[in-house]
Amino acid sequence: MGIRSFLPGPLGFGTAPLGNMYRAIPDDEAAATVEAAWDRGTRYFDTAPFYGAGLAEIRLGEILAAHPRDEYVLSTKVGRLILDETEDPSARDLGEKGGLFEHGRPNKIVYDYSADGARRSIADSLERLNTDRLDIVWVHDVSPDFWGDEWLAAFDLARTGAFRVLQKLRDEGVIKGWGLGVNRVEPCELTLDLDEPKPDAFLLAGRYTLLDHERALQRLFPAAAKQGVDIVVGGPYSSGILAGGAHFEYQKAPADIVAKVERLKSLAEQYGITIKAAALQFSLANPVTAAAIPGASRPSRVAEDVAALGEKVPAAFWAALREEKLIAPDAPVPTG
Repeated sequence: MGIRSFLPGPLGFGTAPLGNMYRAIPDDEAAATVEAAWDRGTRYFDTAPFYGAGLAEIRLGEILAAHPRDEYVLSTKVGRLILDETEDPSARDLGEKGGLFEHGRPNKIVYDYSADGARRSIADSLERLNTDRLDIVWVHDVSPDFWGDEWLAAFDLARTGAFRVLQKLRDEGVIKGWGLGVNRVEPCELTLDLDEPKPDAFLLAGRYTLLDHERALQRLFPAAAKQGVDIVVGGPYSSGILAGGAHFEYQKAPADIVAKVERLKSLAEQYGITIKAAALQFSLANPVTAAAIPGASRPSRVAEDVAALGEKVPAAFWAALREEKLIAPDAPVPTG
């Protein structure tokens, strides 16, 4: 189990912004962003049908088609199908994530965590991505932030449907690994409690960052380590607020979060580092983390991510964060 044996490095590329999250990105800008990631050595790309109703997959596939398939790792997600019929993207019910991808394609999105739905989703993704295989498949958003009190029912549908299909595909060698792609810790914990099926990894977005890591640190990560399950950290910049943006949890950041970020920025400036470097390196410092996959919508953002990964952060900065109680006292920090 685990996926780190075939991941090409600690820094991947998350494609949610390419689905026109927050703004309509021109096609040429999206293409240039993916090319910039490739040119700077990125070889792990994550996407999903949900991102712009297939738009991110289409854009990613157009660029990756020019590169040898054996030279990169590709993951996408199941749990939603993209239909030919259309709808108003701004009117979709997305739970706590209202308004996401309202600038994406108008194709209707429907949930389907069944076995047949998972198979159809994979086939559709392969077509949009213009490829013949996937390396990792995540079961997407089977969690409280999208389903509210009904999330356990949705989880049970996935457990008896998509989970089993993905485990079978992994055991047959069709894919290399599977797991959940979620924004909450609870479904990951519940999956680890199952006798079977057994996942290889989780893509956990926003729950192991400078702004939110306590529950994952204390509960999920130790349980995952015990079972040999890796974590890919999505959203290491907490939807952008840790990278100069205004969003937290995909919405406008509340005042308390803005105040905490200002404290982090002040300490970063005091020690002569960027807050982006602190955020990215913190997410990667836990030994359970196999990779982090920040998203980017401009080539310049990709360059910043690569620079952030290599930036030297002094030990005194991490000590100061602990002293100010801005991170958990037992949270691993970079030592190099």
